[in-house]
Amino acid sequence: MPAPENRFKSALARGDMLYGCWAGFADAYATEMLATAGFDWLVIDGEHAPNDLPSIMRQLQVLEGRHSAPVVRLPMGEPWAIKQVLDAGAQTLLIPMVDSADQARALVRATRYPPEGIRGSGAALARATQFSAIPDYISTANAQICLLVQVETRAGIDALDDILKVEGVDGVFIGPSDLAADMGYLGDSDQPEVRAVIRDALTRIAASDKAAGILSLDHDTALSYRDWGAQFLAVGIDVVMLAQTARATMARWRDG
Repeated sequence: MPAPENRFKSALARGDMLYGCWAGFADAYATEMLATAGFDWLVIDGEHAPNDLPSIMRQLQVLEGRHSAPVVRLPMGEPWAIKQVLDAGAQTLLIPMVDSADQARALVRATRYPPEGIRGSGAALARATQFSAIPDYISTANAQICLLVQVETRAGIDALDDILKVEGVDGVFIGPSDLAADMGYLGDSDQPEVRAVIRDALTRIAASDKAAGILSLDHDTALSYRDWGAQFLAVGIDVVMLAQTARATMARWRDG
């Protein structure tokens, strides 16, 4: 019995257009609710949301068997942290602040069992193997790992062509906010100079054998990103949706 198919990885390989949302509540109940909306993928965010390993695992559990594929974003690419979330059942990882091909290659190795990588083979006691119920997990897991790297600095943009040559990287996600900040436009990714860099990056990624990804909460901007080559496109953030709806609801009653 092999490792389960990574449906998100398979969909990227087919060229499917995938729409996603950020799950930032760090709570399985909220993520389960978000999954009822039918997003193709949900980011369980460990970089800017207050997630830890147990909360990530609980969200992986409630997403199992649902249409919305879980993508776990770690705050860093440390091999020990990658090993833990993979053992907890994650198959798709999003790693921020990748600035070089060497970083990307190191991340590939951290997600793979030897000889392709350095992942520790203790998953027999972990959720990834269904607690040893998947006997062929270790020999088949590498093929089902999906690695997405975030390019969100000028250094990363300069290294993009080299990153796109790294075998084992499935997709490159452009981080518009951090990229804008690094270019001197803090909080303003709509600046023409930033948009030009984003457009060029998405176009180059889409022309490679990797999938291009990005996030936008603005509908027209998201349409532009899609036109420029984004294949896995995040179009919402759950905490922002709730905050905006709550404020708008109260404003209608107060103003009325």
